[in-house]
Amino acid sequence: MLHALITSKTRIKLLLKLFVNPNTTAYLRGMADEFNESTNSIRLELNRFEEAGIIQSQNEGNKKVYKANQKHPLFVDINSIMLKYLGIDRVIENVTKKAGNLYQVYLIGDYAAGIDSGIIDLVLIGDINKNYILDLTNKVEKIINKKVRCLFYNLNEFETHKSSYQLNQAKALLVWENKEA
Repeated sequence: MLHALITSKTRIKLLLKLFVNPNTTAYLRGMADEFNESTNSIRLELNRFEEAGIIQSQNEGNKKVYKANQKHPLFVDINSIMLKYLGIDRVIENVTKKAGNLYQVYLIGDYAAGIDSGIIDLVLIGDINKNYILDLTNKVEKIINKKVRCLFYNLNEFETHKSSYQLNQAKALLVWENKEA
């Protein structure tokens, strides 16, 4: 679907990398290695995005580091499109309906870093009906053609583990929260 609108595969990879998780930063050579593409093709797209104002850059030592411009008027829309492209919106919508007392859902792993690996890792916090979630996860996987892995924490466990590597705020992206809780 997105490939019909945006024909550049490099552009799609950059949008995923920088807009799925707004805390993600990346530099040219790192993205070239990750995408298995030339630095020139990536530099060209980065320059276009920077000229349009949708990404920002800053020098950190000898590297120029890029990140999404969260103040750009289209940031929320681009972020939403990327989450929909990955199918995360459908996963969250289906998971939260009958999950029990769900408080928060975090995206971790590759997708939180903007890497389309085919495996969506979620952390679910609350008093959760795990059997329902696992059954629903199997159904959602067939719909979105991606593997979904869930990690469950009750509130006490989450407080104990939230400073761990995977749940570090730079690595984890809050994708849903029960505003009523």
